[in-house]
Amino acid sequence: MAGRFAPSPTAELHLGNLRTALLAWVYARAAGLPFYVRIEDLDQYRIAAAPGIAQTQLADLAALGLDWDGAVRKQSEHFDVYRAAAATLPTYECFCTRREIAEAAQAPHGSYRPYPGTCANLSAAERDAKRRTRPPAIRVRAERAEFTVHDRFAGAVTRVVDDFVLIRNDRVPAYNLAAVVDDGLQGVTQVTRGADLLDSAPRQAWLATQLGFPAPDYIHVGLAVNESGERLAKRDGAVTLRALSAAGIGVAAVYQLLTNSLGWPETASPQELLALLRRRPELLDSPSIPAPFNPHL
Repeated sequence: MAGRFAPSPTAELHLGNLRTALLAWVYARAAGLPFYVRIEDLDQYRIAAAPGIAQTQLADLAALGLDWDGAVRKQSEHFDVYRAAAATLPTYECFCTRREIAEAAQAPHGSYRPYPGTCANLSAAERDAKRRTRPPAIRVRAERAEFTVHDRFAGAVTRVVDDFVLIRNDRVPAYNLAAVVDDGLQGVTQVTRGADLLDSAPRQAWLATQLGFPAPDYIHVGLAVNESGERLAKRDGAVTLRALSAAGIGVAAVYQLLTNSLGWPETASPQELLALLRRRPELLDSPSIPAPFNPHL
């Protein structure tokens, strides 16, 4: 049993990422669970364009006062593990482009667009012909399974599981597969992350059960947004620790901004906050936690 925070090292952590990391740490520690940090560096092309970001992210977490258990796991070191897991599942080759899927699929459901099954029943001859023009991705055959997860704030969330990609057509394991395998192997039973991923939780929990892992409990928390109500990004100005420091805003002030946004009393550190929350666990269900967070930058 454990909790985790798993950033992708393509850019420095912004205030929304740091808020989610703080929440993931608090919920895990408050429950007496180990807390792991994982670097989700599957996309090596994007990561190569942002050298050193993973170490910067770890340094930012430490600067905020967060600690973690064990070594940091890097997904790029475990591709064979993910491919072996995919090999145990019913799958099929898919030759669709993103544009073809967008044109053929039904309207998107929340944060993802269900795959319409275009390649699910191709004949051997059709697959052979398509392989000559495009390498295939590998999709799981879910047979439109229905799965329900429990989220601390959203309650029961039920979705139909589509035939989502396990291995991309460049042979790189897909996020949905790698994250589920990592959570299972690390014993992660509590997943705290942004609310934009709530709709994908049932498909990931379903996959966990297919691989013999328990489905985790979920805590989906509010995203940081700018003044226009759009998801916060670096283009919105000083939203990272380094940019804020250059503007004269220190880590202590950032920590207070984050805890204030959660409706929590002022404390000097995450450790002091944890001691307070253990005395007042009702604060862990503050309505500010799942609500969007506008840092008023």
